[in-house]
Amino acid sequence: MKRPPARRALALLGGAALVGLGSVALGQQAPESLLPPGFGDAAPPPPAAPPVPPSGGTGAGQAAPPVDLLPSLPLTPPTDDADPLALDEEVPAEPLELPDYARRSVAAVGPFTDAGYGLPADAFGGADGRFLGGLMRRLDAPLPSRWESILLRRALLSRTAAPRRVNPVDWVAERAWLLLRLGEADGARMLVQSVDVDRYTPRMFQVAMQAALATADPAGFCPIAGPGGATSGEAAWPLAAAICDALSGEAATSGALLDRARAKRLAGGIDLLLTEKVIGAGANGRRAVNIEWDGVERLTAWRFGLASAVGLNIPDPLFMTVGPQVQAWRARAPMLAPSLRIAPARVAAALGVFSNASLVDLYGTVADQTDPTEIDQTDAGRLRAAYVGEDDAARMTAIRRLWDGARGSRDRYAAAVLTARAAARIRPDQAHAAETAGLVGAMFSAGLDRQAARWAPVVSAMSAAEADPAWAILAVGSERPVVDVGPGRVGAFTERAGEASRRAQLIVAALGGLGRLSPAAATRLAEANGLSLVAQDRWVRALDLAAQAGQQGTVALLVATGMQTARWDGVPAHYLYHMLTALRRVGLEGDARMIAAEAMTRS
Repeated sequence: MKRPPARRALALLGGAALVGLGSVALGQQAPESLLPPGFGDAAPPPPAAPPVPPSGGTGAGQAAPPVDLLPSLPLTPPTDDADPLALDEEVPAEPLELPDYARRSVAAVGPFTDAGYGLPADAFGGADGRFLGGLMRRLDAPLPSRWESILLRRALLSRTAAPRRVNPVDWVAERAWLLLRLGEADGARMLVQSVDVDRYTPRMFQVAMQAALATADPAGFCPIAGPGGATSGEAAWPLAAAICDALSGEAATSGALLDRARAKRLAGGIDLLLTEKVIGAGANGRRAVNIEWDGVERLTAWRFGLASAVGLNIPDPLFMTVGPQVQAWRARAPMLAPSLRIAPARVAAALGVFSNASLVDLYGTVADQTDPTEIDQTDAGRLRAAYVGEDDAARMTAIRRLWDGARGSRDRYAAAVLTARAAARIRPDQAHAAETAGLVGAMFSAGLDRQAARWAPVVSAMSAAEADPAWAILAVGSERPVVDVGPGRVGAFTERAGEASRRAQLIVAALGGLGRLSPAAATRLAEANGLSLVAQDRWVRALDLAAQAGQQGTVALLVATGMQTARWDGVPAHYLYHMLTALRRVGLEGDARMIAAEAMTRS
């Protein structure tokens, strides 16, 4: 169970002396296995100098990922007199030497630039890379906020300069590992593949294998299996080498490697069977393997990646043993049938991994494969009616049925994402007053703030009490004020919500953080509702320093550390105030508005 976010945020900062963001040191820890369990104890990693030196100081501590998120795969260390990584008679090929002009710089890595979707190259400014890396490693992902997850993804995928006092390749690895824990398997793969393999550090080899497993892409092992095995004694590497030989048509070599792994007891049970299954799918593969999940008590990255790669349906109870981000990996696994990906895709949408368009496209694929005589009784048919029903009443009926069919708070928000653009097609009308909050919230879930703002006249014409749910979302989410946000209207809302209630505190914190209430009015309303906007702790001071320095990336990361809770209801209102204030100060007001609208929708 996650700790309260305030305590978690302070714990994340606990090892740092926050005199300034550029002077924080974290303890050194050795890398540990990232791979799934099943093969015995992990071999201690050999000391190795990173191929690319850090810009200054010592390398960042390399902590293992949290085992409760993606259980590590402790592997049996090789014996002193045997090397399980390769056949003795094999002579490794000479590495391909790239000319200098063809090599890729690791000083700034990422697919997004500030000319497009990304943050500026100096988004992390002069912050100490050890401090940032420590925050990333300790972050308890996924986050409760879809929109903060989207912002953090932008920051991690932006082509930003590597911060000082950290190895640039390890910096990329930390970003990729956090993306994986957010559910962003494809983004993580993009990052690790942006670095030349001969520059990889031990940490990067670990994360690269994890990215290949998360994307259900065993072929992703092949560029790294040889050098990765030479770097680490983990038994997953010879298994990866066996898979790659099979994919290359070298069935005999692959079989010999697999037989050696079996003889050395480097693997067994479901893990070895899945390896054989993938090998059998390769060119010239002759191993027919039947996979039975009976007796398998938990899912691991190895099991997920290989099973998904060959299109095996993993039993649903096993997904209860891992975090929801693994469902986001499952949602994009190409070998799984579209119908099997619907439920995971809804989780991915709520987490911020799937967009409205991606989710609707998947439903469309399922609709294409559904019997036309039965489609009207399915969610795919209802979604079609929500978009192309004969009139607003028919479309609204279909939307309502999709909302009512959701189970649990996360799934209800996924239904909002699914119906966002259908909601935008409903003409603002007092006839739909009872559904206004749901429609507005759905539109904001996909960032359709201008379409949502068209409902402001409808909201203003409603009684104040009836309008409150939709008013609160529009008050904080619209690009400019489109409803009354004066202290009197806010005070009336807090009285009806109950003074010192959760929603009363959130609306005051959100409007104050966005600057839509004057400082005096925000302070007065906060005090009336038992909320202090001036409370300080180490997290608040770190966030203020980052905002003062204009570090968009650091602010995005620190906002995430303030959300160490499974649900929006666990995010302290005064933390929300400081989050929105900091985001607005560094020029991320649009993101701040979406986060605030989500808070009022989901809390």
